[in-house]
Amino acid sequence: MIDNKQISLAITGASGAPYSQRLLQVLLAQGLTVHLMISAAGRIVLADELDWKLPARPSDVHKKLVAEFDCQPEQLRVYGEQQWSSPLASGSHRVGTMIVCPCTMGSLSSIAVGSSDNLINRAADVMLKESRKLILVPREAPFSVIHLENMLKLAKMGVCIFPPSPGFYFKPTELTDIVDFVVARILDQAGVEHQLLPRWGE
Repeated sequence: MIDNKQISLAITGASGAPYSQRLLQVLLAQGLTVHLMISAAGRIVLADELDWKLPARPSDVHKKLVAEFDCQPEQLRVYGEQQWSSPLASGSHRVGTMIVCPCTMGSLSSIAVGSSDNLINRAADVMLKESRKLILVPREAPFSVIHLENMLKLAKMGVCIFPPSPGFYFKPTELTDIVDFVVARILDQAGVEHQLLPRWGE
């Protein structure tokens, strides 16, 4: 049985660290249990773009993030890239939604062809085979034909392809406004309540 209070978040090595950091913050603040996976390249980008230096060991990442976001320890579960004992590697887990934010073109390609060479790709493969919600946030420009074909293939399988393309009709004045616009729309796709932005027409 799917538990809508649980969600998995994967962070890969594309640019877009502010999106993933804010997304994690909001998910934890909403009281959800977050199953977190960060690739080695993802840790490098987090450090480059946010000066957010995370240790390599999952237990150390857990300790650091629980303190940083002031959440309950049981709300956050952190897994290593090759941690095949993770519940996310099996279709018997209860997580109903997975978000890959940001998603590299390499990760997107691996997911499109079912190449489960690490836990992130395997967890995404499980979401596909179990017909559960998978949201990919690809950050690349421009897209090549290969990128577009892979995205089309996944979209035809029911995957939400969500390039982080902010709107400007709400007249943002800070970078955080732009980040929140994208994160709010991702949360909408994940079915997570939030108050990040007013709804159009309200």
